[in-house]
Amino acid sequence: MTPSNRRRLLQWLTLAAAGGTAPSLHAQGAAYPTKPIRLVVGYPPGGSGDFITRVAADEIGKEIGVQVLVENRPGAGGTIANESVSKAAPDGYTVLNAGPFALTNALYRKLAYDGAKDFIPVTQLAVGPMIIVVNNDLPVRNLKELIAYAKANPDKLNVASSGNGSTPHLAGAQFEAVAGVRFTTIQFKGGGPAATSTIAGDTHVMFATPPTVINFIKAGRLRPLALTSVNATPAIPGIPGALEAGLPGYESTFSFGVYVPAGTPAAVVRRLHEATVRAMARPGVRERVAVQGMDVATHPSPEAFAAALRDGAGGLERAVRDSGAKLE
Repeated sequence: MTPSNRRRLLQWLTLAAAGGTAPSLHAQGAAYPTKPIRLVVGYPPGGSGDFITRVAADEIGKEIGVQVLVENRPGAGGTIANESVSKAAPDGYTVLNAGPFALTNALYRKLAYDGAKDFIPVTQLAVGPMIIVVNNDLPVRNLKELIAYAKANPDKLNVASSGNGSTPHLAGAQFEAVAGVRFTTIQFKGGGPAATSTIAGDTHVMFATPPTVINFIKAGRLRPLALTSVNATPAIPGIPGALEAGLPGYESTFSFGVYVPAGTPAAVVRRLHEATVRAMARPGVRERVAVQGMDVATHPSPEAFAAALRDGAGGLERAVRDSGAKLE
């Protein structure tokens, strides 16, 4: 046997002994991707979740070299999509865009997946505040006046909520806890009906995602008082953050991030992370995201994103407890 044949035989025996696993995974990471990627989102077309998913899909596709297809699987607060992706093959070709799992874990009594064990965080995409708006006839012009009015009239101010356990619902509950006030919360099926009610004066206050109310604000049909973030953001000019508006210690934001099923090879996770971060930094993306009142906010590594999720979990769980929301 020649030396070259002996080397090939030794390589074959080494690969066979290892079951081919390590070289296969290495090759998968190096070649990835070789076909279109599905980016699943648990919200219907038209909302902020769908919008940011489509922006990300478009830009990631340009960076990674294959088409990224958006798949809407709405229902049950995003948990239908989450469950679907948790059961997908861990190969990097089925990816999820979702909010923090700590929120759905706190809201739902029974889930068919474990957010902490069944997914690998890749990176956050964007984060945004809500806007605190009031009916034009309410005699308050700023956040301090709203708090004073609510304290003088406990339970007499109706808050329009876009749904039990929704992010705006939780933002209102956190506001009550931090400001020491009591509202009467009225639940609606979505932000549109909630905004209509506030404009009509059937309800008085609303914690709203920016796309829901920004045109009403511009038209003078709703009065903005503050953002639910600590500080103001260039994405929503002219409206102060909660700290500047007079409520220190208050913050309630919504965010979206990319996840893959547990077991996805580390090389694939890294490739997807690098492409996503570059995609969200492409020219014009920040401006497109700002239309939705959000800021692009990625992480330097998957590990940094995972750490941020762990750090924020306690606050989300407290927000759910404060709201009293619990879903089946």
